[in-house]
Amino acid sequence: MFVYLDNSATTRPRPEVVEAMNEALTSGFGNPSSMYRLGLSAEKAVREARIAVARSIGASEKEIFFTSGGTESDNTALKSVWESRRKQGRHIITSSVEHPAILECCRWLERQGAEVTYLPVSPDGKVSPEALRAALRDDTVLVSIMHVNNESGAVMPVEAFREVLRETGSGALLHCDAVQSWGKLPIDVRKLGADMLSLSAHKVHGPKGVGVLYVREGLHIPVFMHGGGQESGFRSGTENTAGIAGMGKAAELLTAELPERTARMAALRARLLSGIRERISDIKVNGPDDAVCSVLNVSFLGCRGEVLLHTLDESGVCVSTGSACSSHSKGSHVLSAMGLSPEEIQGAVRFSLSEENTEEEIGYALEKLEAAVMMQRRLAGFRKGRR
Repeated sequence: MFVYLDNSATTRPRPEVVEAMNEALTSGFGNPSSMYRLGLSAEKAVREARIAVARSIGASEKEIFFTSGGTESDNTALKSVWESRRKQGRHIITSSVEHPAILECCRWLERQGAEVTYLPVSPDGKVSPEALRAALRDDTVLVSIMHVNNESGAVMPVEAFREVLRETGSGALLHCDAVQSWGKLPIDVRKLGADMLSLSAHKVHGPKGVGVLYVREGLHIPVFMHGGGQESGFRSGTENTAGIAGMGKAAELLTAELPERTARMAALRARLLSGIRERISDIKVNGPDDAVCSVLNVSFLGCRGEVLLHTLDESGVCVSTGSACSSHSKGSHVLSAMGLSPEEIQGAVRFSLSEENTEEEIGYALEKLEAAVMMQRRLAGFRKGRR
């Protein structure tokens, strides 16, 4: 049996998505900027996808800009704000548990003269509104905090962050990396209060290589890529029509199915967690009780997560030890920020679900996981009951 439990890294494209992309690549292969029928047909496909994505987050189509993925969306948001507002202030606030697309961008901005505050998190992985309030300065121009953490599953109180900015009278813009929350939580950008928001198609059964940056209407940030004036002049370059069509179809599907798919993921996650607790002692669950429905991070004491990953892979079970977009040579920066010990970080495994997983798959994964943990602990001479 093959069991894929690394859906936070990427997801299997839905058949409907592949069909939409195939149509765009064959009968709809025209350039969206061309004025004849084939080009107009491609332009129509791009517009329909833009509308579908906009509807999925409660935005208008004029606020949706297609990019090459979440990393580009994150970088565009941060660098554009820095470029347009650094004369007003050089202070940026983010969190210590952000995706590398944010953290590495912030480190680059620091080399350009920015002053960045990396907010701490609680033991369950959350940033508190009080921490944001304490960190705000008169020269703060941007706050960038993710909606859902990709390793712990912690859901950040983004609406409360917006309220802090309102109450303090701060003029700072609020950016939110929503790559891991899209399709797992209801998102309404008006209610959330984000000025900018990043999305990625391949996390929701869409294709790799396409994403979105939502920019609140009325917010003017510098042009990201100069050229032919595509994406309302914000990001020039011939559109990835097939990828965009696939993302639009994925957005359409998740909008229609959101309550059912999240309920299914929550039930599967609960089954997996209860099964781990029943079968395996000396574990630590890394994340809050109200973690997102798709992510479960567990430390197996006396084990190395990387060894468990490879042992499970031999049995056809795919898991991870954390983000697929970062090096773990020094261990997870997320779990470290949450205060885990080196042993707990070393033994951590992330299971991430989609609505396509089944009860049978969870049962099989639990059987193979128990065997892998017991074998590794036996070889290491681990004594039970240490936690």
